[in-house]
Amino acid sequence: MTVDITNFTIATPLPISDTNPIALELIGWRALVECPDIVSMLPDGSLQMTAPTLGASSKSTKRTRCEWKEPGYWLFSSAADHWNRQEMRLTKVNSLQKVVIAQIHVKDSERPPVKVFWNKGKIIMGFRSSYLQDDPVNSTVLENVPLGALFKINIHANSSGAVSVAASCNGVQSTSAIMRLDNTWDTKTLAFHGGVYNQIDYSETTDPQDGSACVISELSITHG
Repeated sequence: MTVDITNFTIATPLPISDTNPIALELIGWRALVECPDIVSMLPDGSLQMTAPTLGASSKSTKRTRCEWKEPGYWLFSSAADHWNRQEMRLTKVNSLQKVVIAQIHVKDSERPPVKVFWNKGKIIMGFRSSYLQDDPVNSTVLENVPLGALFKINIHANSSGAVSVAASCNGVQSTSAIMRLDNTWDTKTLAFHGGVYNQIDYSETTDPQDGSACVISELSITHG
């Protein structure tokens, strides 16, 4: 199955220009044409995404990413169910061995309700029950997910604010507890993201070879 990011937004680790160091974002089809070293389609229809640790980032962080972002935002109440289904493998990971691979992003904030990490071979869910919560509560969803292994991640949320993350790898499947969001999220606009988002700050001493990369073989976003 070909992964279609034609109308998605791609956040890249590349600068907007030589004089503007902020990370470039562009529509999917343009990213494939203009940024082939960062975003590319493989012969089997899979999507390869690469994020060197040393690169361009948003104004608020010193962390690079190569992420897809679904087109448009939504409210939890806008549909009975919201699903992000992603099959992928990490082909490279940064020296800290920690990278965000999927999330429910909240517009204009760095404090999303759900982040899914690959952290030293484990799939970890970071959850904020309240929009006002500074730090997420982390829980392990699945262990024994080696670098290079094919695995699946499903994020599910419903209109009443119940959220769960399921993961599977090498025939082993596990699902998080059902988490409950409070009403501070009711008016927040959200979007699914995925790919590789390095959880390590870059600096002048960062190794240019450090970074993360993934291959996404299946991607499905549904609201309904």
